[in-house]
Amino acid sequence: MRVLIICAVIALAGAAPQQPDKVIAILKQDFDQQPDGSYVSSYETENGIKAEETGTLKKATGPDSNDVIVAQGSFSYTAPDGTVINLNYIADDENGFKPEGDHLPTPPPIPPAIQKALDYLATLPPPPPSRA
Repeated sequence: MRVLIICAVIALAGAAPQQPDKVIAILKQDFDQQPDGSYVSSYETENGIKAEETGTLKKATGPDSNDVIVAQGSFSYTAPDGTVINLNYIADDENGFKPEGDHLPTPPPIPPAIQKALDYLATLPPPPPSRA
């Protein structure tokens, strides 16, 4: 039990703010919501963080779902190494959250032999239903 308490205290100390006296000012902040549920939001801070988002209401694609918000936006900030990070995104009920940015990892290309096998498999008829 003592080990658990000591680990919890260490975890809390590590999670504490590292610069508690440093306050970052918000230079600009806007939010405009319309009666139909759509909105436009943006902010900018003195340390260079910028974000903006628009949201629109649409009918959900699922039969048991209500209306949903489609959000589209972007944000940027400077990483600790000085690199400016830009991220654009869209989020909806069909595809979920889809971020795009040069800093995001991408999968390696599919080797030609594997792609050839996948293309061949895609031309085959579907297998017969199994007997359970």
